[in-house]
Amino acid sequence: MSAVVALVPAAGRGVRLGESLPKAFVPVGGTPMVALAVAGLVASGVVDRVVVVVPEGLPQDIIDAALTSSLGALPPVPVQVVVGGAQRTDSVRAGITATPDATHYLVHDAARALTPPALIGRVVGALYAGNDAVVPALAVVDTIKSVDAAGVVTGTPDRAGLRAIQTPQGFTADVLRRAYAAEGAATDDAGLVERIGVPVHTVAGDPLAFKITTPLDLRLAESLVAQVVR
Repeated sequence: MSAVVALVPAAGRGVRLGESLPKAFVPVGGTPMVALAVAGLVASGVVDRVVVVVPEGLPQDIIDAALTSSLGALPPVPVQVVVGGAQRTDSVRAGITATPDATHYLVHDAARALTPPALIGRVVGALYAGNDAVVPALAVVDTIKSVDAAGVVTGTPDRAGLRAIQTPQGFTADVLRRAYAAEGAATDDAGLVERIGVPVHTVAGDPLAFKITTPLDLRLAESLVAQVVR
């Protein structure tokens, strides 16, 4: 029987955001980012369980308040909490270890708090269609330059072949477990999967799935949430 488990790494400090709380627990329009991200996963109707990976030592009342703040009106989906590690990969690995029954994984950034449920459905649909690894992608609209250590431009790649990658990233459980068992590092989970030679397929991303990283991103997210509330 298929079991789609969504892993939400929420143990990062988020230094660039400049807040005292761990980034995933910073409120957006009154609701913690992680709660909005989990609510989107649950609302998609394609996730069987959510695993939130939290920082070691974070008070239980903060965790409880975050994970109950926006889930009351949604269908009941089990939400499990595990303690993460120093690096994002450590946190994802902790989530994998805690869910040996998963057949498919979604790995979703808590900071992509406004990700539409329809995007989540597209990723899972592509997994069920037979793909082992699926990521949402947006066409790159800016001109991209490669530069050297001195800041001098060394090239201009053709942006027609470039994509900005979002989350959730979806994988069959076997593929993600093999990727995390292998040596190496990458900036996202799909990068680890690429290293073991598994093709990564793309589906259409969504501008609303942007990552809240800076104070400006947070203001944009709060503005969007306020428009929905009104």
